[in-house]
Amino acid sequence: MDTTRLIVTDAWKACYPGAVVGILAMRNVDNPASNLAVDTLMREKENELRTKFVGQDRATLKNIDRIKAYETYYAVFGKQYHVLLQLESIALKGKPFASTGALVQVMFVAEVGNLILTAGHDLDTLVLPLTLDIAKGTENYLGYSGKPQTPKQNDMMISDAEGITSTVILGPDQRTRIHAGTKNVLLAAYAPAGIGKEAMLHHLQDMRDGALLIAPSASIDLLEVYEA
Repeated sequence: MDTTRLIVTDAWKACYPGAVVGILAMRNVDNPASNLAVDTLMREKENELRTKFVGQDRATLKNIDRIKAYETYYAVFGKQYHVLLQLESIALKGKPFASTGALVQVMFVAEVGNLILTAGHDLDTLVLPLTLDIAKGTENYLGYSGKPQTPKQNDMMISDAEGITSTVILGPDQRTRIHAGTKNVLLAAYAPAGIGKEAMLHHLQDMRDGALLIAPSASIDLLEVYEA
């Protein structure tokens, strides 16, 4: 995969000036049920977040600049940014990261740590090219749980040649989800205006480094940030 394999539409650029999307594609990864290095990474991030936000509440978390940027986006669709709820659960309520497979855990640690929304996909199930666009609100795709869903009109979305792979509000699809046998992976991160290219690049690098903890010989196919 290379940078020519993500098509960015004029409609996305016009609708969301200042937004950025990051793509990380890696080969020869692994997704064991658990990994000692990733377990350590999770515990360190949990402790870091609890120390950083000790004594605070949801109102304080909602005032974080990145959270505010996403909350502004989500409010248009009558929704609340779910990563805020994840941050609250871990940092304020003392709950651990979910046990979901080491590769997905790497993604979640970066997502909650950097507060940047991310969808994970098995690269081998994608039918390239990918297209970054906005939804018409008439499309359909099978959500992560396998239930049909229709994206919200004007929501950011990424599709491959067979259909939608993720939207911001409804999340990733079932068809291309990461699974226990995933060997090649693509992580797609969305950010509305107010987050910026540098923050997105750092987020992609964090996920790359986490994946390399599991599979040191993994290779990077693509690490790119796209700006509206």
